[in-house]
Amino acid sequence: MKGPGLRIIAGALKGRRIETPGWPGLRPTSDRMRETLFNILSPRLHGARVLDGFSGTGAVGLEAISRGAADVMFVDHDPRAIALITSNVERCGVTGHAIIRRELGRQALPSDALFDLIVLDPPYDMNPHGALTSLAPHLAAEGVLVLEHARRQAAPDADGLTRTREVRAGSSLLTFYRRSDA
Repeated sequence: MKGPGLRIIAGALKGRRIETPGWPGLRPTSDRMRETLFNILSPRLHGARVLDGFSGTGAVGLEAISRGAADVMFVDHDPRAIALITSNVERCGVTGHAIIRRELGRQALPSDALFDLIVLDPPYDMNPHGALTSLAPHLAAEGVLVLEHARRQAAPDADGLTRTREVRAGSSLLTFYRRSDA
């Protein structure tokens, strides 16, 4: 069973509805949170290579494509989410811009894979330190990594990354990182 859907907020796909899950435990990034995130990131999106980690519905990556990203790698370990992301990518007609994978981290990505933008939205009860540390080498020199997490939880430090900004949005927090060596 699928939920009522989210909408793409801006760009070439503006107004398109995407399906949301009908199973418990998946918390799609809200329209409001995506709007906040992409208002901050809009100058970085044209032609960007994006990794949407813990993709769930694929809403963040589809919003990035809609706003000018060159391509997006969607990653989620749940087979139901992979099927949902695949359906939403096809529904939006952006199959040529999308790569869908089940594994996240150093061993799962080609060693030379670099992303201009990495967005992680893990389950709020998960410690994201391992994901942050494994993805740090895949962040381009001028890239940005954004972690969405519960406001009540402190953002973790991660090897190879430096926190640069935090933005509150409701009960969530967006923490921005850059490479420490950049």
